[in-house]
Amino acid sequence: MPVVVLTAAEKRAAFGVDAVLDEQEVLVKNLGPQLRRVRNIAGATILGTGQVVPVLNVPDVLKSVGRASAVGVRLGAIPVAPTEVPRKSVLVMEDSITARMLLKHLPEAAGYQVMTAVDGVDGFTQLRSGAVDIVVSDVEMPPLNGFDLTAKIRHDRQLADMPVVLVTALESRQDRERSIEVGTNAYIVDGNPSHPHRNCQWQCGYG
Repeated sequence: MPVVVLTAAEKRAAFGVDAVLDEQEVLVKNLGPQLRRVRNIAGATILGTGQVVPVLNVPDVLKSVGRASAVGVRLGAIPVAPTEVPRKSVLVMEDSITARMLLKHLPEAAGYQVMTAVDGVDGFTQLRSGAVDIVVSDVEMPPLNGFDLTAKIRHDRQLADMPVVLVTALESRQDRERSIEVGTNAYIVDGNPSHPHRNCQWQCGYG
């Protein structure tokens, strides 16, 4: 089994991996203030193929290993037969391919099953034809924007209780009030560090 050894300060841990594909220098971009503290992720980079790839935060990963080890010691690490836990599914709606791929990789790294849609019309069609646990959508998407999409979901008997998170650069009071009127569960403003949802993480709130 290939093993990757991560080291930070005096801490060291080995991780079994499926394969070591490549080694290269990359430019790491931060995730923006609205996703400042995604656990174990330092940022993201864009490969030559156009693929957006999350970059691990090594000190954070080693801290997570330490916490898991401590919990295992306290609980006595009683062996339990493995059970298959169904993964929560996220539908990401974003008309920008770069933003769409970034929003896709973040919940995937947290263990979610992620589907994508190129706009609100495509997304609503997928909602009606498949099982989805939560919707994450941009607002400014022609021909069906995020506000109208949320209202459409709320008026659909089958989808009325679907959690909807809007991620947008629109930060005016009118836009916030409209998000409340149409029934969004969270409104994350991209680029506003003072927004209360800036530290929203995928492992919180929706399972």
